Amino acid sequence: TGGHYPMQEGEVINTRYQVLHKLGCGTFATVWLCQDMRRKKQVAVKVLKSREGFAESAQDEVAFLRCVSCMKKKDLAGENIICLLDDFRMIGENGFHILLWRVLGPSIRCLMGNYTAQGLPLPFVKKSLQQVLAGLHFLHKCCRIIHADIKPENILLCGHSKRLQRLLMATLHCDQGSGGRLKGAGGDLGNQLEESDLMSIEVKIADLGSACWTYKPFSKEIQTQPYRALEVLLGLDYGTPADIWSTACLAFEMATGECLFDPQPGKYFSRDDDHVARIIELLGRIPPQIVFSWNKSTKFFSRPGALLRLSRLFPRSLPGILADRHGWTPQDAAAFSAFLLPALHYAPERRASAAQSLRHAWIAA
Repeated sequence: TGGHYPMQEGEVINTRYQVLHKLGCGTFATVWLCQDMRRKKQVAVKVLKSREGFAESAQDEVAFLRCVSCMKKKDLAGENIICLLDDFRMIGENGFHILLWRVLGPSIRCLMGNYTAQGLPLPFVKKSLQQVLAGLHFLHKCCRIIHADIKPENILLCGHSKRLQRLLMATLHCDQGSGGRLKGAGGDLGNQLEESDLMSIEVKIADLGSACWTYKPFSKEIQTQPYRALEVLLGLDYGTPADIWSTACLAFEMATGECLFDPQPGKYFSRDDDHVARIIELLGRIPPQIVFSWNKSTKFFSRPGALLRLSRLFPRSLPGILADRHGWTPQDAAAFSAFLLPALHYAPERRASAAQSLRHAWIAA
């Protein structure tokens, strides 16, 4: 009761969509590959939990996706966001809300499983980030939507050639929740993709289930922990710059195979404590006007720059991490850092926007 719908393979829902197999499972929903028996095409079906709060969340997600579909007619950048095909409710306690999309490929997370040693090839990283940032600019400016959960799992791959579509479709059983490797009929996808194939892949921003309007935030706690912006960690008001912080974390992870921030709890400190500490180690002391601009500052700080539960910090520079840990040349490390750091500015109002990031020399090169 109130949980996931017990979908079965072979089941037909809404007298039209036959269930083939599960694509993924999250906290709030399951996603299934289905055959549209009327149009003879495969679709991705998202089934949200039936509890009342999830029904409201589904209605919000539908509203965001309809806004995207409407504004897409005026701006081609809307093509960088997944497109809703249909939605309906099924009978059950509170009802199960069903959302349908055209089937895309697996996520960036799955693709990264084949390149963990060194990250994804940089030309592909740049091209993908151009599409993500263009999509975010569209969401922020045209739709007035904050995505609120940018991460590798929510960036999906898609191909236009028949061969590439078949190759990506063959990998859709990849368990995106566990970061599994992409397995196609001939082995790992990374071994089957030529460089020209990789550069032919496009990406789309998916999962607006955590999104909110720029003028009406729904929750104080947004974003998956490693990609959570500083202002969200500190409980401050947030806006579209929170998505840019997450995108910088995404960019670093795609380029290196490692999380920029991967906080862990300890015996005497929380995961949030460690997260704030790691941010300070990388980006420097947080200005007092930011630290003490909220009424719960004592949760982390005893005084400006002094953390309550973590006293020993180990400062590190972004170019140094790229050069020492990942073997980048000083020139490449400096250029990439120059792109990332404006997207990680402590003050959200001074953080680079999606449009400004798109114009940066590193990503445009």
